[in-house]
Amino acid sequence: MSVKYVFVTGGVVSGLGKGITAASLGRLLKARGYKVTMQKFDPYINIDPGTMNPVQHGEVFVTEDGAETDLDLGHYERFIDENLTQNSNVTTGKVYWTVLTRERRGDFGGGTVQVIPHITDEIKSRFHCSNSNSSETEIAIIEVGGTVGDIESQPFLEAIRQFQHEAGHENVILIHVTLVPYLKVSGELKTKPTQSSVKDLQGMGIQPDIIVCRSELPLDDGIRSKIAQFCNVPKTHVLQNLDVEVLYELPLAMEEEHLAEVACESLNLPCPKPDLKEWISMIEDWKHPEKEVTVALAGKYIQLHDAYISVVEALKHGGVFHRAKVHIKWVDSELVTDENAASFFQDVSGILVPGGFGSRGIEGKISSIRYARENNIPFLGLCLGMQMAIVEFSRHVAGFADAHTSELDADTTHPVIHLMPDQNGIEDIGGTLRLGSYPCVLDKSSKAYQVYGEELIHERHRHRYEVNNDFREALANAGMKLSGISPDGRIVEMVEIPSHPWFLATQAHPEFKSRPNRPHPLFREFIRAAIENKESAGR
Repeated sequence: MSVKYVFVTGGVVSGLGKGITAASLGRLLKARGYKVTMQKFDPYINIDPGTMNPVQHGEVFVTEDGAETDLDLGHYERFIDENLTQNSNVTTGKVYWTVLTRERRGDFGGGTVQVIPHITDEIKSRFHCSNSNSSETEIAIIEVGGTVGDIESQPFLEAIRQFQHEAGHENVILIHVTLVPYLKVSGELKTKPTQSSVKDLQGMGIQPDIIVCRSELPLDDGIRSKIAQFCNVPKTHVLQNLDVEVLYELPLAMEEEHLAEVACESLNLPCPKPDLKEWISMIEDWKHPEKEVTVALAGKYIQLHDAYISVVEALKHGGVFHRAKVHIKWVDSELVTDENAASFFQDVSGILVPGGFGSRGIEGKISSIRYARENNIPFLGLCLGMQMAIVEFSRHVAGFADAHTSELDADTTHPVIHLMPDQNGIEDIGGTLRLGSYPCVLDKSSKAYQVYGEELIHERHRHRYEVNNDFREALANAGMKLSGISPDGRIVEMVEIPSHPWFLATQAHPEFKSRPNRPHPLFREFIRAAIENKESAGR
């Protein structure tokens, strides 16, 4: 099988959208019939983002096989509609951990272990390698985190230089995403930052094949020619990447810039016309909604929306399906109480409580759920959101006034949520939760079954606590349906309240599987319920 590699680096400043650029190329190549996969190489020393604060790092994305990864992998999956794996996110920490473990075993025969060749060899070994026997061309798009010039990125860039030399330039190309700033005072676009960034790459022995320029204003022919001349690339390989109204519009914008054509040309591949009809139709629906609806997201990380980025995107996907624009009202759960909940939620048509860890904002989440339940507002609870829905129901319906999760209240006499038995004795907090895809059997009489349309489903998880089975009967007797159970009958995966118009909660993270052109059924139906609630209320 022929595997081609496209490396994507960034220059000048972080936050230029390397990941979205890479994902857009993936969508365009897949639309041309190529098999595409993606990877993210991050220079930080953490093993993975699983133990990092969401305020600092954003959401932890979870793959089907249980890897805790960078949020960019969520963008990759949503754009190319492929399930990625634990091999798709590699950090400096993982690389050094592997090399040092081998050194401790004596694998290097007592030799000196160095960045070159040992670290760079390990990095190269993690570049995507296909095990498929198919004759079709596979393209691996690999984003390198950070910015060219960062000390911690140098081993990755050196590994790319070596890899291109070994695999051949016709099989390995590099796209460099850089900034062309506009100076308002002089009314000019400036190319010097791009020139400087490319010079840094060239000083490391790497020549970019394509330069993608992030800019507030279109690049004129003179700017493109100047960048091409100073950066040693053809003018047709200098592409602009302007802001777009809708995130998922970028592949269409980059198609107009001929990104896929230039990449295929550089890789000596044919470039057939793409099939983008479905994607174009989705963007049209997105940009021309026929209705609007507002839903509240009650969480504790609202100062950084990236902490809930997959939830936000999944809500928008659900809206597009109904030709509806979804407005998200960000509610700080630390501020919500039973007494003031109405002031936060009286103008919304749905309430969502997402996952999370720790005690901060917990009582506010419980108050948010209570308001949704008592006022017949459509509710969707995710992971911790489901656990707190059970705590709220236990306190105010089942009559267990001190009901809580043992994670946050070890002294409660009604621990309706408790530590999973197989988590007992685990001390390390990294990579030890119940992670990845697990099956769930739905009750055929439940709303959850109506939503999914099938009895056996699979969803991704990231949790350590679960419903305490000692309270199953009491919850059911009080009016809560345990609508989703693990196939072995041991774990409650989904709950709902049949007497409520639309009240569903899941221990899983369904947001990770939603796609812009194929919304997750839970989000699709939650938004449907919110629209119906708005229309019935005459708002």
